Amino acid sequence: MYIPQNQASLTDQLQKQLPQGLQSMLQKAKGTTEADASSSVPRRSFLKLASASGFSLGIFPVLAQAHSTASPAAVSSSLKPTQQPSAFVSIARDGAVMVTINRLDFGQGVQTGLPMILAEELDADWAMVQSQHGNADAAYVDPAMGIHITGGSGSIKNSYTQYRELGARTRAMLVSAAAAQWGVPASDVRTQKGVVIGPGGKRLSYGELAQAAMALPVPEKVALKDPSQFRIIGQPTGRLDARAKATGTQDYGIDVRLPGMLTAVIARPPVFGGKVASVDDAAALAIAGVKAVLRVPLDRGGEGVAVVAEGYWAAKQGRDALKVTWNTDKVGKIDSVKQLGSYRALAQKTGAIHIDADVGPLATAPKKISAEFVFPYLAHAPMEPLNCTVQVSGQGANAKAELWVGTQMPGFDALAAAKVLGLPPQNVTMHVQMAGGGFGRRAIPSSEYVFEACGVAKAARAAGLNAAVRTLWSREDDIKGGYYRPMHVHNAELGFDAQGKILAWDHVIVGQSIAAGTPFEGFMVKNGVDSTMVEGMKEPYDIPMRLSAHHPVDNVPVLWWRSVGSTHNAYVMETLVDEVARSTGQDPVAYRLKQFGTKHPRHASALQLAVSKSGYGQRKLAEGRAWGVAVHESFNTVVAYVVEASVKDKTPVLHRVTAGVHCNLAINPTSIEAQIQGAALMGLSMCLPGAAITLKEGVVEQSNFGDFPVPRITDMPLMAVYIVPSADAPTGLGEPGLPPLAPAFANAIALLTGKTPRELPFKLT
Repeated sequence: MYIPQNQASLTDQLQKQLPQGLQSMLQKAKGTTEADASSSVPRRSFLKLASASGFSLGIFPVLAQAHSTASPAAVSSSLKPTQQPSAFVSIARDGAVMVTINRLDFGQGVQTGLPMILAEELDADWAMVQSQHGNADAAYVDPAMGIHITGGSGSIKNSYTQYRELGARTRAMLVSAAAAQWGVPASDVRTQKGVVIGPGGKRLSYGELAQAAMALPVPEKVALKDPSQFRIIGQPTGRLDARAKATGTQDYGIDVRLPGMLTAVIARPPVFGGKVASVDDAAALAIAGVKAVLRVPLDRGGEGVAVVAEGYWAAKQGRDALKVTWNTDKVGKIDSVKQLGSYRALAQKTGAIHIDADVGPLATAPKKISAEFVFPYLAHAPMEPLNCTVQVSGQGANAKAELWVGTQMPGFDALAAAKVLGLPPQNVTMHVQMAGGGFGRRAIPSSEYVFEACGVAKAARAAGLNAAVRTLWSREDDIKGGYYRPMHVHNAELGFDAQGKILAWDHVIVGQSIAAGTPFEGFMVKNGVDSTMVEGMKEPYDIPMRLSAHHPVDNVPVLWWRSVGSTHNAYVMETLVDEVARSTGQDPVAYRLKQFGTKHPRHASALQLAVSKSGYGQRKLAEGRAWGVAVHESFNTVVAYVVEASVKDKTPVLHRVTAGVHCNLAINPTSIEAQIQGAALMGLSMCLPGAAITLKEGVVEQSNFGDFPVPRITDMPLMAVYIVPSADAPTGLGEPGLPPLAPAFANAIALLTGKTPRELPFKLT
């Protein structure tokens, strides 16, 4: 998911971009607290909010104050909710430390990484540390963004200092409590692995001190450790959820079970935005367990038919038995073949300018490359399909709702739920669940699947079904129902000299805007260019490039897909740079290092590490194999790949991958290795035959892994991951491992076949 670099006024911009209905709801919830927007939430009232798991509106931290009953006299600290230990750390009598994370963990490992950071400064016994998800409370916003969000590889990066300070504040309070009990200065007290140690060897466990410590004022300023003192951060550490996942006992959103709960599935129109013309539900209602058949609104203005039943199988059978006639007369019907033709035509024309440069030298350049690249729509296809459980209780002003959902944006989703259900935002409670993957699919500005689930729950309640309703998407629903990584066409014209100096580069990208029509449009779309589409272009190469973009409006829902614009831009940049090097007789690694010079030391370090560990240039490859190299920065992290590949029966085969990673301080090397491995495999998925979403007359042609394949274990190459040592604050890691894999693979294929693949997935003839 893309996160803008300028975050200073993000909260204000988001509020202005929200739909009018949500803006009005926010204003009502804020009441008269606007004038006090800069003040902090009193610690005691914050404790009440946190312990009640109440919804403190979700997007804007100040709105938590609208629900506070404490008077200004109760203020004990000027700290923000995101800085208050009481919302993040709970220490049991036996010394067990529960750390609450302000993110969704959907496989990236923040449920271990963030507790490691806090436990380091807390000086906790790691064996006693556990973790849990937070909710939509104001404490759990991204401290850099001011909204509830898991995306942009920002979890560790944006909360590194926050969680260090939370741990340090908690430790300081424990020390103060012990010092007071012993009647000694705090300076005479130290901590070690969950124990406070005083003069003469006196010892008190954190569990013995916790109650007294948490009643003390929270220190505003604390001293943090020097990285040389770290004993938890930087150590390869097994994930806290590893045993549960390995034994199949981990619960996900799809596993929620509530007393009397019903399950719903939705029949959706074959074309996005279609509506129900007529429905015959007699056969569906005759199936045992089916409770109701309901017409419900869908996002994007469409309409569907929900079947509510006692379990998924009955609901699915009921849906299969429906006879629905759809009205798709007034919605666009995309045909992929025609769409590609129109995109290619647009790519021949200069679009809205993002980077301007003089491309006149193209006409006289001694060497030239003209290249067209085609990238298809891609589905996210997470292992756990979308799901959301909604329980509405009470009547009138006392009506409340609870949602159980694995969401990357609980604040947005809570607001959407409140609007659909007609409830005040403070009457909506979010229970963030562990999710089985997402890759951006669970961060939807329209809150699509939450919107639909709440619509089903509302309709079911109106039909007399006063039970929790779990709305499930099947794998087919997820792949056929959107949202997708946009399709893109690139057109590149570049000129260079015999030494490989690029004299001019004219580049056009065509693709739908992800941000258009969302609350993010106001600051993600500048001068007609969606920044998510052009990120990763040009840098780190110092080249005169004119970069422009076209954003056709097509009836296909699009969304960020792991590493967003870098999924296609890294491929274009790194294959063309490689081609320039080869066409001028230069080693691709040496050529890149020369381009980096002294301006990009992190790129150079990552590439040199991957090269040295792979044996590139030092080891002779087996017959029929070739090296491929690529390096790319996304989300402030640089990843370089050196790969070994071959072509067998016109099919490319990836044998070995060596990664050099510069993510600054490595919080958990084990997690980093896993993230790079997973991202590389997802990058490989873009290359495999069949990895494309196509449409015919508006209907998505793929429906499951049979026709939208994902890599199997047999596709996984041998892989080694190496991390450049650094003590600088960590950068993002969830997404950067994906972009350079495909171009490194393609560059090896180019050496073997003499031709760089210009279209993904690879099509070798």
